[in-house]
Amino acid sequence: AEVAPTHARALMGLLKGLDEVLTADLLYVLRAMGHGDMLCICDCNFPAATVASKTTSGRHVQLPGVDLPRALEAVCSLLPLDYFCEGPPVRVMGPQAGVSLPFLGREVLDASVAALARASGRPGLKSTDSAEGSAEGSVASVERFAFYAEAAKCFAVVQTSERRPYGNVILVKGVVGPDGKDLMP
Repeated sequence: AEVAPTHARALMGLLKGLDEVLTADLLYVLRAMGHGDMLCICDCNFPAATVASKTTSGRHVQLPGVDLPRALEAVCSLLPLDYFCEGPPVRVMGPQAGVSLPFLGREVLDASVAALARASGRPGLKSTDSAEGSAEGSVASVERFAFYAEAAKCFAVVQTSERRPYGNVILVKGVVGPDGKDLMP
């Protein structure tokens, strides 16, 4: 079978204005989610199928060939974050007590928070080791095993091809305001 050139493959089957990373299954999940629903976007080592079977929708969406920061940029180009919710709207997996976050774990979390800041228009978004998040950033670190439990309460699980450790994020869906932008406090 002949393979289309890269530029042609990038255009096939796409809709105008949508990031090419957003698959039909992922678009369905994002549209079906309601205000306050959570979405887990995880790395390739996360027990995604097992956790997804416990979620509200039971959906396990795969994004082959896509790393976590790229997936977050694509998802947050459409998904508003909930800055009105109790607790931070972005939660990242952190290590369990007594274990340090490895260099590649810090690298993927920093790159992911930067991608979220760009996509959400919140340049002050910063990563933190605190479970409460930060006042300017609203990103919280959740201990590894607590993160698994939190992920099971999500609407769905989106699994990327991210290979760096601790490349796992939970987003809380917010509201699109009358102006078509994220509703902010």
